[in-house]
Formats: sequence, C-alpha cells, structure tokens
Amino acid sequence: MSHYDVLIVGAGHAGAQAAISLRQLGFAGTVAMLGDEREPPYERPPLSKEYLSGDKTFERILIRPMAFWEERKVDMLLGKRVTAVDPAGKFVTLADDSQISYDKLIWAAGGSPRLLTCPGAEASGIFSVRRRDDVDAIMARLPDIKNVVVIGGGYIGLEAAAVLAKFGKKVVLLEALDRVLARVAGEALSRFYEAEHRAHGVDVRLGVKVDSIESTDGRATAVIMEDGERIEADMVIVGIGIIPDTAPLIAAGAAGGNGVDVDGFCRTSLPDVYAVGDCASHANGFARGAQIRLESVQNANDQAKVAVQHILGQETEYDAVPWFWSNQYDLKLQTVGLSTGHDQTILRGDPATRSFSVLYLKGGKLIALDCVNMVKDYVQGRAHVVSGAVLDQAQLADAGVPLKEVGLA
Repeated sequence: MSHYDVLIVGAGHAGAQAAISLRQLGFAGTVAMLGDEREPPYERPPLSKEYLSGDKTFERILIRPMAFWEERKVDMLLGKRVTAVDPAGKFVTLADDSQISYDKLIWAAGGSPRLLTCPGAEASGIFSVRRRDDVDAIMARLPDIKNVVVIGGGYIGLEAAAVLAKFGKKVVLLEALDRVLARVAGEALSRFYEAEHRAHGVDVRLGVKVDSIESTDGRATAVIMEDGERIEADMVIVGIGIIPDTAPLIAAGAAGGNGVDVDGFCRTSLPDVYAVGDCASHANGFARGAQIRLESVQNANDQAKVAVQHILGQETEYDAVPWFWSNQYDLKLQTVGLSTGHDQTILRGDPATRSFSVLYLKGGKLIALDCVNMVKDYVQGRAHVVSGAVLDQAQLADAGVPLKEVGLA
C-alpha cells in the first residue's frame, strides 16, 4: 500500500490550491493529488464561457502546467476514484481495489452534475457542463446542431445559452421557477438578464416543467413539456445544480447532509480528515451563521488555504468574503457577499445603460452587491460588506457618489 503524508482527493480548484499552499508554506512531506479525470487541474468557470466559445484553448485554462506539479513533487494520481475511506486505518480504497494510506486527508472532490430523472433522460445528446469532456462533446456536435434546449436558468444555463446564441443556434431556455437566477440574485437582476437573453434571440420560458425527453434511435430529438408542448431539440444542455461528492466520507461516519460538515478550520468529524470547496458545508458569517455550501472558486481556494494552515499548526478560521462572477454576452456580472435573507434592495445606476449595481441590505446593513459592468462598485463595496456598518441610503442610491465615500447613516 502506497503512503502519503497528505493525500488530496479531488483535482479541481480546491485540490490544486491545497497542494500549492502546502509547498508555498514549506511543507516538505509527501503530497499526492488524486482526481477522477485524466487532466491535471484546470479552471472550471471558463467551461461554460471562454472554453465553450473557443476563445480559450484547454492549455490556457490549466491552473498550472504539468511541469509545475512535477517540480514541486506533487504526485498526480489521475483517472482514479476513491470508493471508500477507512478513518481508523487511515487509508482510502480506489475503484480498482488498490489502497493508499495517509497521515492527513483533504477531501476536495467537489460535486457531480444533477441529472434529469424524467422519462427519456438516458438518451444521447443530453449534456452537462461540468468537465472538459462534457464541453468537448458539445463542441464536437455543434456544427450539426440547429435547435438547443437549455434546462436550468442559473449561471451555467445562462452562460451556455449566451455562447450558443452567439453561434447562431436557436436556443430555448427552460426555468422551473418564476425567474432566472432566483436562488442567487434579486428580482431586478433576474428581469434584466431575462430581457438581455430575449434581445439576443433566446426564448426564455419561466415557471415551466419538463415531462419527458423524446428520442429517435436513442438520440434526443425533443423536450416534451408538462402541458404537452413539444420543443424540438438537436441537443439538450442541463444545468440544474450539482450533488456534492461526499458518499465515501458519509459512509465512513462523517457528519453531513447537503455536503460534509466542517468546522472553522475545515475539519470534518473524522480524525485528520478535512473537506474544502463545493462539497464542504460550513457555518458562514456572511450568511449570518447559516450552514451552507458555496460553489465558487473563491471558496475553494480560501478553504484550501485554511485547511493547509491548520495541518501546519496555524489556526486561522475561515472568514473570507464570498465573491462570484459571470460573463454573458458583453456583460460582466460581479457579486460580493451573499444576498440570501435580504429585506431591502437599492438600485444604483440605470439598467438601460447596461452598467448598474443592485445593493442588498438586511437591517440597514449592506450584505451584498450585484454589479453589472460596474467594477468600481464591486471593488469599493467589498469593504462595506465586511464592515457591516449602517450606511446613508440616499448616498448608496446615488451612482454619482463613489461607494468608498458613502458615509454612515
């Protein structure tokens, strides 16, 4: 049985950052990163943006070139999957029944796309956007495709729809809720993005439910709606969230439900086992202490740093400000903070100019901002989200007053 001082399960943003931090902070022990894809760590956000559009090659979205990992003596165990964890024996079992022991285990396995469960969902021509292989398969079929149905109006669905619309495809976007981005943004932003997509030819349909997928010779040809409508589809793209990949940890006795529970140092309830990134459920100060999972590059990187610091004897609790971004058409959306639970919104600027911000308040405190083509607001608003101060609302609403100059109420 091979052994590593630190075994990192997952070769995405969180796993890569854990390995980088270990070496940056002078850890001299053995380190391995195990991933179920055959590629070294790469950036996932471009998959539905620049990689799908062809604006970036795969080499340009690698987090580091392969030589980087070799120079730092990080063993890359790629194309492998952990099926079981033995916390008492401190080893993992892989799908090929081989085993690897560890002193410390960092679980950074992320999640797998939530799949359709309706009749016909097993047909070919139905794609997720989570891995390089997914997008390569989509790109290979695009020349022969006219009609695309995108299921899900979150970031992934909207970003994919934007790219496909630019390619001249006829795109229908289906969202079960009454607005797009319903789980992450306020209504003003949702309505703005719905209008933008419709202006670019995307048929955005809200409050609708899929009944089944129609197929011919095993290939999807149409999406059948609950009301019986048939929407022709040469390709179906599904963006309805992810399921955290934590089954081996939960089976081993780790506490968790929606993800695996971690404390402020990213420790699970299992000895010497940490969890970071999309799969880690943690009490977040910017969510008013609620137990949440955050699916973002920021969270993956910052939690990885916290776990590594704890392994090396530095007790720094996780308290990073959440931030996100999305590129659709010529719109750059930047978000700081978490708007969940807000009781007031302030619109700053005019959406008609396609450059504005939506501010979210709770109890008079600025808890989050969504900034569309407004980098200054994004940069300057961060300090207010961190401070939790009650600010002058008239100044907040006045786009002529820089956010850094807004005074207390």
